[in-house]
Amino acid sequence: MTTISAREFNQQVSRARQAALEEPVFITERGRPRHVLLSIEAYEALLGGQMSIVDLLHFGGDLDVEFPRAQGLAQAAEFD
Repeated sequence: MTTISAREFNQQVSRARQAALEEPVFITERGRPRHVLLSIEAYEALLGGQMSIVDLLHFGGDLDVEFPRAQGLAQAAEFD
């Protein structure tokens, strides 16, 4: 487990990002954990693969998303 202070994080963002690729990085303020930096893979694993549509749209880019076809909602139009 990697732990760095908020000051160290601000001074060495690249190091923290690199470390987060291997394991969560805990960022402390006044000696207490306040934030956790995760890779996107670790975040997705934490969610158990159940990201909301808002999360999927927020990340943008190339997403492999398949929406299920709606069943029973469509009705034939009636014309007079």
